[in-house]
Amino acid sequence: MPEQSPLRPAVFLDRDGTIAEEVGYLNHASRFRMFLFVAAAIHRLNEAGLPVIVVTNQSGVGRGYFPESLVHTVNELMTQQLAEKGAAIDAIYYCPHISAKNCGCRKPRTGMLDCAALEHALDLRRSFVVGDRYSDMELARNAGARSVLVRTGYGEGELTWHAAKWPKQPDFVAEDLTQAADWILRQQK
Repeated sequence: MPEQSPLRPAVFLDRDGTIAEEVGYLNHASRFRMFLFVAAAIHRLNEAGLPVIVVTNQSGVGRGYFPESLVHTVNELMTQQLAEKGAAIDAIYYCPHISAKNCGCRKPRTGMLDCAALEHALDLRRSFVVGDRYSDMELARNAGARSVLVRTGYGEGELTWHAAKWPKQPDFVAEDLTQAADWILRQQK
């Protein structure tokens, strides 16, 4: 009987505010602007053999602000721009629902991570969640993963106005995805 491969850790990235500029509801592909440093940071995670998976709430679909097809268009654009710079995303998961739906996939619930763990043989307890909102930190805690808050997007405001009230602080606070990748790679050694 063949030996099963062990589960791997992964890096789960929020999209808006972490990979790309936060613009509120990204309701047109022309508004997608990836941070210049992101491709190099993701490439380093790729080189280290860490699966990189995007997990993003896209409630604009549920609110009727834009069609679900736009989420696919923007994700394809992001994937293409990363590939042009030698970086790759292993998978993308998104939740199109509004909070009131109480679905299991909307962050900070773990549905997207649970699905990714099953589909990609991942160990969530050895994984990392990187994002610019406290809900990303709660997602990490709920999944048993480590959390990294980036100061890009909403991150700086979250830290300034809300961090004192958080029941648990992020495992690491990074200026941006480059610094987050540095910290994650140090944890792997």
